[in-house]
Amino acid sequence: MTFNIREFDQYRENNRLEVKRAKDGLPNSLWDTYSSMANCYGGIILLGVDEKSDGSLVSTGLKNVEKLRKDFWNTINNTKKVSINLLTDKDVKDYNVDGDVFLAIHVPKAKREDKPVYINNNLFGGTFRRNGEGDYHCSKNEVKAMLRDQTEEGADMKILENFQISDLNMESVHSYRNRHAAYRPEHVWEGLKDKEYLERIGAAKRAADSRRLHPTAAGLLMFGEEFRILYEYPEYFLDYREMLDPHIRWTDRLQSSSGDWTGNLFDFFFRIYPKLVKDLKIPFKLEGITRVDDTSVHKAIREALANCLVNTDFFIARGIVIKKDRNRIILENPGYIRTGRGQMLKGGISDPRNKALMKMFNMIGIGERAGSGEPDIFSIWASQGWTEPIVEEQYDPDRTILTLVFSEKQAETDRPVKQT
Repeated sequence: MTFNIREFDQYRENNRLEVKRAKDGLPNSLWDTYSSMANCYGGIILLGVDEKSDGSLVSTGLKNVEKLRKDFWNTINNTKKVSINLLTDKDVKDYNVDGDVFLAIHVPKAKREDKPVYINNNLFGGTFRRNGEGDYHCSKNEVKAMLRDQTEEGADMKILENFQISDLNMESVHSYRNRHAAYRPEHVWEGLKDKEYLERIGAAKRAADSRRLHPTAAGLLMFGEEFRILYEYPEYFLDYREMLDPHIRWTDRLQSSSGDWTGNLFDFFFRIYPKLVKDLKIPFKLEGITRVDDTSVHKAIREALANCLVNTDFFIARGIVIKKDRNRIILENPGYIRTGRGQMLKGGISDPRNKALMKMFNMIGIGERAGSGEPDIFSIWASQGWTEPIVEEQYDPDRTILTLVFSEKQAETDRPVKQT
């Protein structure tokens, strides 16, 4: 977000714009807002501005701009007050409206390795985020989620030394190997024994001390039994809900906790993907006299489902929920968007939360590592003339929601005016 003085009369407070009178100097709430904006999408803080009863903004001016500016820089560079200074000189500018001078502070979105941004030297008590009502204290679980995302190596590469290779479901492993062989015939790993193969794909790793082979977190999630996965991830839960008949609550449902199947990610993907695409009304294509059933829409749904699984924070409650009704698919996963919603929609940067899981899906032809997955989905939906997919983020607990609608896009003249 950038601030344009020529549009001052049009601005309203929102998740990315906050005004403060700062009549008697820097307000204490300034630092709550700095933390919350840095931990979300960034934003603008205006000092010397107030909000009128109709929501419009009015400049109130600052008594001593230079002193205020000096106090601001002294405070933001004090690590006992603010954990990190994300700003440079160009991020703080003064403006004049009707003779009143105010400061505009541009707060950038913090990189994940710099999060959480907190204040008062208090990691768990001084970390904030933005919601529709302003700044709020992050819960302990939200702070822990940001800490987990700091590292470059995905959390799913952790060696689980309390588990053995025998704890994995070998039917799932062999099914995966068959798919890999079909996708990449005569691959150099095809002749490896199961243990060696699991090590190569990132599902197993050797302990530093004993050099014994153990499953990785990714291996357990992909090929483990649900009851064993819960030892490592107590909040682990997979839920597919199909609601095709309004008179029946569920026309089909699959849960990882049912006990009549493995409950792992690999089997979940291939059990629900056929259900997601079975009712697609897509004209078939011919290559010569052979019908081609795998369209760009099928590939987009595979991409969306894989993205949902590999970007999940499995320590966060409520689990993965996939819902299908007559004209839409909703994919929900615990965890915020690591690259940010704007960058995800733009594409070009791939930063999956679970890199080993992403690699395993890639090896059987599922998923996209170049960061173009989400833009491709939007492009395919546009080519079909369907309503644009909706990407939402929720906090406390962190949750990402993608809605794919299979209805035609409304004409521009029929659309409601978007409020800004």
